Amino acid sequence: MPLKSLFTVLTDPALIAPALDAATVLARKHDAHMDIMCLGVDASQIGYFHASASAALVEQCLARAQDQAAEIRAAVTQHMQGTDVHWSSFIEVAPMADMGRRIGAEARYGDLAVLPRPYATGAGGEVEAAAEACLFNGRLPALIIPEDIQMPPKPKRIMIAWNDSFEAMSAVRGALPILAEAETVNVVIVDPPVHGPERSDPGGRVSQFLARHGMRVEIDVLARSMPRVSDVLLRHAVDMDADLMVLGAYGHSRLREAMFGGATRNLLEQTRIPLFMAR
Repeated sequence: MPLKSLFTVLTDPALIAPALDAATVLARKHDAHMDIMCLGVDASQIGYFHASASAALVEQCLARAQDQAAEIRAAVTQHMQGTDVHWSSFIEVAPMADMGRRIGAEARYGDLAVLPRPYATGAGGEVEAAAEACLFNGRLPALIIPEDIQMPPKPKRIMIAWNDSFEAMSAVRGALPILAEAETVNVVIVDPPVHGPERSDPGGRVSQFLARHGMRVEIDVLARSMPRVSDVLLRHAVDMDADLMVLGAYGHSRLREAMFGGATRNLLEQTRIPLFMAR
């Protein structure tokens, strides 16, 4: 499926550049339209206030969120001036608890979400919530862009973090328009299970799938030489000079990852290359 409708949601005017620049590169490459949600988040959680909370306080919190959304939209307009791509922006205001529903309702009409990196320096919980809303509520693949990283128009070397999961296959399908442009695609498997369904040919089926789409595919089987799988993947990304990593997101529940960590969260915290994620 071609990338014709790109979606991004921005919650902080200081974090707009990485996502907008990457989305602009993709929009130009694929002749796509950019839909930009400028979201003011009411983090006060009015629904949990004491019953004696005044209407004036509620109105004040709402006005603050509206001002924030307007500030983000002004920054977006200034940033996008002079670009040669089709784009539009709109304002939305939502309480923190309702971000998933509001974002998901818009994200589901896109082909790909392009978002700033959660857990970046200065990034609040709204950035993480926005990414999760696109993946879970909008069922939309997400391209996560680290700060100070330029998305190349045509990634040359792409690695796929493969674990034979439904999430990983969903990410591969969603990334096909970008994978098709790569010079090489490396299917990377870390410590494949001895008794798994692909024990005799790790990564063979997905490599066949990609080869039928005309891609040059290599398979890298790695030992788990570090405590965390995410660390092995990130080190291999550096070793092969990867421009992009494709992976399934949140194989465990979000609550478990928030409490105990997990590959998705660790990669989001540590990555220095763009991540293409899907559920």
